[in-house]
Amino acid sequence: MNVHADPVADKRAEAQTAEEGIALQEEQAKYDSAFATDVAMQNTLLTPRFYTTDFNELDAIDVSPVRADWDALIAEMEADPNKGHFKKTEAWDHVDWDGMDPALKKEFIDFLISSCTAEFSGCVLYKEMKRRGTNVDVTKLFQLMARDEARHAGFINDALREAGVAVNLGFLTQKKKYTFFRPKFIYYATYLSEKIGYARYITIFRHLEAHPEHRFHPIFKWFEEWCGDEFRHGEAFALLMKTDPKLTSGANVWWIKFFLTAVYATMYVRDHQRPAFHEALGVDPDWYAHEVFTKTSALSEQIFPITLDIEHPRWQRTLETLHRANVAIADGKATGGVAGKLKELANSAKAAWCFAALYTIPAKRHDRPDSVRLEPVY
Repeated sequence: MNVHADPVADKRAEAQTAEEGIALQEEQAKYDSAFATDVAMQNTLLTPRFYTTDFNELDAIDVSPVRADWDALIAEMEADPNKGHFKKTEAWDHVDWDGMDPALKKEFIDFLISSCTAEFSGCVLYKEMKRRGTNVDVTKLFQLMARDEARHAGFINDALREAGVAVNLGFLTQKKKYTFFRPKFIYYATYLSEKIGYARYITIFRHLEAHPEHRFHPIFKWFEEWCGDEFRHGEAFALLMKTDPKLTSGANVWWIKFFLTAVYATMYVRDHQRPAFHEALGVDPDWYAHEVFTKTSALSEQIFPITLDIEHPRWQRTLETLHRANVAIADGKATGGVAGKLKELANSAKAAWCFAALYTIPAKRHDRPDSVRLEPVY
């Protein structure tokens, strides 16, 4: 096929900093749609959020305890193995958006908007740390991660533009509500976000590698190299946590379990909202969730002292109950009135009970390695 050149997208893929990538992205904002931006602006339990934190505390981090691993990771990121990767090539097949099944189109666009917002959320947080900090080690790391996330978000937005929608990322930066998290909560949440992102992308990529007939959009061909960025970012947060043993011991283990449970449960519920998307991929969402949880749990043993018992008999059936409660909450909101509100409240209580039931499943403890560094093997 002949790929129409997009000079702005090509320049962004080569951008050396997040600032360059964002500036180029904003050149294309005139094509962005209010619909996509409105979806990205939503703040619910299931939508990606923008975060801020105590940047002074981050700036005080001393990476001396992990210096050898830290320098090796920074060198790998500075080598920029994915420079130029996030742009369309001859491998970018034509997508018949007009002929796509309406349910699939709706769910896939929702998937892309959510993914774009999540990637850009990381870019905004990392860029702000780079701007505010004076710690050379920390600001260098966050500048490199912001560069990667800007590329990711821009590449997804390019895919959305083909469908006639895109997210105005500059508008999000200015207008989307920011949630304050203490640095340790940023570590737990973002580490898991990066590692589960790797597990999700590589599971889809390997599945479509074996079953190319289900690859209904070319963006999935880019997932393998993309996974490398997600993996390296997770390694960075593992090293940040390794600098202070208190972050992964004592009472903080309960917080780790909370974030593990919340991230896994959110992923399960959100993915089950997209049945047509998973059917088109040829993937059973329950199988997919278990595969992703298994990979993420294995990876997180590098730094967390516990993993969730996803084989416990209460695990799967409680997730299924949580999904049904979430569907009923949405139905109650759509119904409106007193009956709808009562249905919404009753099922919100059921959802809270489900989370408590998941959280109280005994976790598995394990020994951790002296060095947290891992290499992607999936």
